[in-house]
Amino acid sequence: MGEYEHILVKRDGDTITVTMNRAARRNSLSADHLRELLEAFRSAGETDATGIVLAAAGPVFSAGHDFGDVASRDLMGVRSLLTLCTDLMRTMQSLPQVVIARVHGLATAAGCQLVASCDLAVAAESAGFALPGGKGGWFCHTPAVPVARSIGRKRLMELALTGDVVDAPTALEWGLVNRVVPDSLLDEEVASLLARATRGSRASKALGKQTLYAQLDRPEADAYALAVEVMASASQLPGAREGMAAFLEKRHAEWPD
Repeated sequence: MGEYEHILVKRDGDTITVTMNRAARRNSLSADHLRELLEAFRSAGETDATGIVLAAAGPVFSAGHDFGDVASRDLMGVRSLLTLCTDLMRTMQSLPQVVIARVHGLATAAGCQLVASCDLAVAAESAGFALPGGKGGWFCHTPAVPVARSIGRKRLMELALTGDVVDAPTALEWGLVNRVVPDSLLDEEVASLLARATRGSRASKALGKQTLYAQLDRPEADAYALAVEVMASASQLPGAREGMAAFLEKRHAEWPD
């Protein structure tokens, strides 16, 4: 399945598991990490596997974009990074396989976007979900696109405007995940749901999935076009720069007016 620096890829029977493996960086999504994920999903999509699991090593599922990467980029660079991220999200939905997120710990910003972009998601009771840009300097414009299509407007507004973490039972109630189970049963439930979701004709299911997203996503392409531009531009604002600098320098932010 190829050699990677930031992820692990393993096949077991009809299932391919892609594991984010940047635990020391809270599985933050640098450009290199995103490129490896995109390559792994595209490669998996060309196999005869029926299911793909997106998992994570370490205590955090994913903290979202890597501010160290973002802060070093100009406007065109951030736009390119966000376009790469969007390509990954839409690729997961375009694959013929069922893609399921195995979520433990925190999934924030683009990490929450990953969960929302998978076909299905199972969360451990320890999981938490947030769009934290709402309480910082760089709003979660693009992560909100698929999250909005999972949880509805008022819940999206609460998540995006407060930046607060919602726990796994709340995420289940809101429709961001399909199941919540004790941490010890996470793998068992992922396997069980994936087995049921991959029954039947592979070709029929692939076309079915493709068609479902085609009807649901007609506004989404326009939403992403707008969100990428706004989020890339917003990365250059003083508040975003200060928020990233404070994070990288491990200090409290001093928000500009």
